[in-house]
Order: sequence, then C-alpha cells, then structure tokens
Amino acid sequence: MTSPGDFSRQSFLGPDSERTLAEARVVIAGLGGGGSHIAQQLAHAGVGDIALIDPQTIDASNLNRLIGATDADVIARTAKVEIARRLIHGIRPWINVEAAQTEWQAADHLLKTAHVVFGCLDGFRQRMYLESAARRFRLPYIDIGMDVAKVTEGHYSIAGQMILTLPDGPCLTCLGFLKSEQLAQEENRYGDAGVNPQVVWTNGTLASLAVGAFIRLMCPWHPSSRDYEWLELDGNNQTVTPSRQPDYMPRGECEHFSSEHLGDPFFDLRSPERKL
Repeated sequence: MTSPGDFSRQSFLGPDSERTLAEARVVIAGLGGGGSHIAQQLAHAGVGDIALIDPQTIDASNLNRLIGATDADVIARTAKVEIARRLIHGIRPWINVEAAQTEWQAADHLLKTAHVVFGCLDGFRQRMYLESAARRFRLPYIDIGMDVAKVTEGHYSIAGQMILTLPDGPCLTCLGFLKSEQLAQEENRYGDAGVNPQVVWTNGTLASLAVGAFIRLMCPWHPSSRDYEWLELDGNNQTVTPSRQPDYMPRGECEHFSSEHLGDPFFDLRSPERKL
C-alpha cells in the first residue's frame, strides 16, 4: 500500500516506518472513549488497515468522551463504529476501514489477518476472552481500562492501566491483572461514581500509551527486551509508572496458554496473509 501524505515528522521511527505502518492491520474492539482515541491516533500515524468492532450506538452520556462524535450523532443514534470510520476517513481517506456493529465474538474472523489487537472493553471476563482469541491467532494484545473509586465523601480516585501482552509471554492472568474473584463476576463494576464513569482526558492518556506501545512494537526505534508492558496511570496526580503489581516471574512457558494452544509462528509484517 502506498500512503499518500508527508510523514517526515515521524521519520525517526525508521526508514521503512511509513510503509510498515501503511501495511499494518489492527483490530480495535470497543469504540467508546478509549477506542475512539486509539482510532484517531492510528489514523494520524498512518496505519493503513483498521477493523472496528462495537455493537453500540451513541447516546447522550457518551458525548463527554467519544472522539469524533457530535450532538447530531446523539440525535441520530449513530453507530460508534460509523463515527470512528468517519473520523478515520476524515483524517486519511485512503485508510481501509472495516466496521462491524456487533459483539466482537461475532466478528472474530477480523482477527485472523491482523497484526495487533486493541482491547477497549468493559469487564474482566471479556478481556480474558479477547486475549484468548488474540493468542489463538498468535497476536500481541494491548488492553486499556480505567476505574473511578470513591475514597471519602466527595473525593474520588481515578486510575487506569495499559497492558501489552505477547503470545509467547505472560498473559493477563500470569501478571495477576485477572484474578479468579474478578472473573467470577459476570460484569465489571466501576466503583462508586456511577455506572461506567469515564472522562475524556484519562481515556486519551491511556489510548496514547497504547498507541505508543503499538508503534514501538511495529517500528522499534526504542527496542524493549521485555515480554510484556504494564503501565499504571494515577489520574489524580497525572502520573504514569510501570506497575509494581505483576505476580509473574520468568519461569518458562505461560501457565494458562501452552504452546499447543498458540497459532502459527509470528509472521512477517509485510506478509499479512497467513495460513490458519
């Protein structure tokens, strides 16, 4: 794919970075506050193939954080994936966008030819399922999420995380992010600030961390030898630090996904078509 446009300002990513990104295919599952930020940033960066999956239409409560959405979309009940498609094409019309207005499980075929999966989902159980699907196709998985918890009367704590897991490295369960007591709940409860409290600036920060992890994975101008990345955001103090929580200690194969459960060996980025 040829990517029309001037990418000279990000040429430090490498001499082949423009082509690498233009030939990259990503999946974004969840096009709410976090996913819409990710879609926007990937379009600016020149990612050439973006698949969008989300079953929902916008409502008035989404307008405080859903990038690209307008009041007219609220009135029309526009699908979130269509808002993201419009946003992407408004930035770079040449990007190939495939939008599926459905639960991601009904569109998991879109993962088969992807290079990376972004998870922007509510609930721990859905994260576990999506990471499992990514590992089935031997794909890096990048997860973001945020929480708002009541500390004292009138005082709340905002926190979030960005986690990158690789198919040969520790999974979210290995790291201790997913625990049995959380998975026993059918859906995630987001603290005491109301149902699914979200704010645009925290979503934007986490999305930026996720896109940064993706760009470093694809265009390693600053290579990392780590087999996972877990960054935590303290939204009250506006700080990001590597997590001190991981329970994982290097001890060979992931305990939860053995090699026999993984797909084909990692493929060349410039050859996205794979035998499955």
